[in-house]
Amino acid sequence: MKKPDWVIEKERAKRAAAAETLWLFGLHAVRDALMNPDRVKLRLVLTKNAADKLGEAIAAGGLEPEIIEPRKFDAQVPLGPDQVHQGAALEVKPLDWGKLSDVALTGAGLPLIVLLDRVTDPHNVGAILRSAEVFGARAVVAPARHSAPETGALAKTASGALERQPYLRITNLSDAMGELRDMGYVLIGLAGEATMTLAEGLAQVGTRPVAIVLGAEGPGLREKTRETCDHLVRVPFSGAFGSLNVSNAAAVALYAATSARNGG
Repeated sequence: MKKPDWVIEKERAKRAAAAETLWLFGLHAVRDALMNPDRVKLRLVLTKNAADKLGEAIAAGGLEPEIIEPRKFDAQVPLGPDQVHQGAALEVKPLDWGKLSDVALTGAGLPLIVLLDRVTDPHNVGAILRSAEVFGARAVVAPARHSAPETGALAKTASGALERQPYLRITNLSDAMGELRDMGYVLIGLAGEATMTLAEGLAQVGTRPVAIVLGAEGPGLREKTRETCDHLVRVPFSGAFGSLNVSNAAAVALYAATSARNGG
């Protein structure tokens, strides 16, 4: 019996995901990935100078490095000309953080989740992962399509946080929001035109779990996402400029959420 098209597509996507690899670059990103026992490591390319700086991490990673001359590095590793690799590159598999329900309910850190609605800039997502780690969030969640995937640029901006901070790519953002609500999370979306302030919204939440929802710069939250939120709030500002980029807004919201929970 012939398999339905949707089954064939699902199996094809699963095989593609299993075959997917990425290159991490830069001393910091490569060191943290080598030290991460959960990261599947495939190929390590280093200059001698980089290898001297990464001795402990190389031993922990258990992967024999390929030592090459600096002038030959770009020919050996598929990185862009504008990517500052510092003589270190590591081919890896994307991390698997498991199910949203498991991370949201029993993950490390506070019951605090960041949801990203079509935030595609890897530098913004990397910065958000850093803030999420600093403030103890359980996960950063984004749709598998129309969001920044794991890349070397994202890892470099995250400055190691990609190895420690769960970054879950889910099929449908609205479904994930509904799942979090069923788990007791209150969904707070940031929107510049909202009448309620961030502090007022968090005061209504009290000590309940919080999911902070952020949209891409410019478009902001999509209509469906806005409708799914429990509260829309804004970050108060002074002066004429009146907006923050999404990574800065995430940092402010995470700080406010942790302070409110801790009575600060």
